[in-house]
Amino acid sequence: MGTSNAKAKTAARRAHMEELRKTEQARERRMRLLTLGATAVILVGLAGGGWFLVDSAQEKEEAKAAPISGEQSWSKLTQNHVDKAVTYKMSPPVGGDHNQVWVNCDRQVYTKTVPNENAVHALEHGAVWITYNDKAAKADVETLSERVTNTSYTFMSPYEDQTSPIVLSAWEHQLKVDKASDPRITKFLDKYVQGEQTPEPGAACTQGMTP
Repeated sequence: MGTSNAKAKTAARRAHMEELRKTEQARERRMRLLTLGATAVILVGLAGGGWFLVDSAQEKEEAKAAPISGEQSWSKLTQNHVDKAVTYKMSPPVGGDHNQVWVNCDRQVYTKTVPNENAVHALEHGAVWITYNDKAAKADVETLSERVTNTSYTFMSPYEDQTSPIVLSAWEHQLKVDKASDPRITKFLDKYVQGEQTPEPGAACTQGMTP
């Protein structure tokens, strides 16, 4: 009788252990499936995000390459260093012979006229020069001044001998606008600050001259 009870207890214990083993195996299978599912979701998300980043970068480059409405361009402008005044084909000038010293052009806002010959040298280094005359609204001048102080390789100065209230000049390129809110200003800066037109990309915009 005692032997029979012992065998029954042993069988019950084995049955219980087998049930626990099956339960644990089932739990492990569920965890593996959940892990695989989560990994797949992450990989798909990364792939999708990668494509999104590539597409965004491509769209940005295409936008920069697109022509800007109203922009004027010149080509094959000379780059000689001279120590005399230069007569330029356009006003403000966007290239040509220039002084060997550039005007400081890194976030610089000038309240008086900048010499053309020094400004042109700054354009050669990839800077954008924003000029304004007495037709520009005071609020627009303040807005552009703040923008220049927050944008490397830009400088700003008054310039009376221009036909529009506000003019943006880069090497061989120029845009005339009436107001600081004109969306083409952003496009011009994005495209030409250290842009592909720069004859000397990476050249300094500091350690030059301050008028």
